[in-house]
Amino acid sequence: MKRVVQRLILGSCLVLTVGCSATGRSDSFTFTADLPPNFVYKATAVYVPAKGETCTVPGGKNTQVVFNRKWRKEYKQNSEVLLHRTVSGCPLTLYSVDLDVNATYGKDTSDFGSDFGKIAVRNELDTRDKGTFSAAGESEFSGQCQWLFRTIGPKRYIAKILDCKNTDAQGVVTKGHPFSAYTLDQLPGKTVRLKIKLADEEEPYMGDTWVKVPNGWKRCMGDNFEDQDAFCFGNYTDFSTFRMPDGRHCTIYPGCTENKEVTP
Repeated sequence: MKRVVQRLILGSCLVLTVGCSATGRSDSFTFTADLPPNFVYKATAVYVPAKGETCTVPGGKNTQVVFNRKWRKEYKQNSEVLLHRTVSGCPLTLYSVDLDVNATYGKDTSDFGSDFGKIAVRNELDTRDKGTFSAAGESEFSGQCQWLFRTIGPKRYIAKILDCKNTDAQGVVTKGHPFSAYTLDQLPGKTVRLKIKLADEEEPYMGDTWVKVPNGWKRCMGDNFEDQDAFCFGNYTDFSTFRMPDGRHCTIYPGCTENKEVTP
């Protein structure tokens, strides 16, 4: 009877958990993300030889596992990340989870922005440097992303750059990109969640290229439409039209509505 129970326990572990040791203890954790609309993540789990091992993997082949690689076609919010793997006979441990935060703003495949974040995993960390878990086994780290807009090409199409920064527990933007760190023994069976907020307002990608007006921004003309930088250089009366990603001709971003008042 005892053997039957043991088999049932191990069988359940294999079915319910991607990674599980022979003792029934989980050898993985769940990474998930709460993101704004039209945002997704891609995660790359990076592995290195386990502590004390002198083996190597030829060419480093198969030492990374990618989640949501084809995020445009198939996307899963939860990723089950193994803490240990064996590749080419070499025992490996998780070293980091490298995150790409991707967001789309138009229908064309080029109408997207991307920035990055990271989860570091080490054998040991100073208490001040490692993330903490709730009684429910969840840990959160957060960030804020902002769209930065500019124009490209002789027709001055709008293009956007995604800029993501780390935030503290109070939601205040800090230095660096979204980041958290954990020790290997913290993670088995736990959930790590990234929470991203989108900034309320967009800003120009480069300074002195747009002028703020009551209902948006006007694009400085520069020398002519061929002038790709088109800095204002004190000229706050000559502006150019531009095109939105959907092809609309506009004079003010983002509302596309003309306004007579101009404030440098």
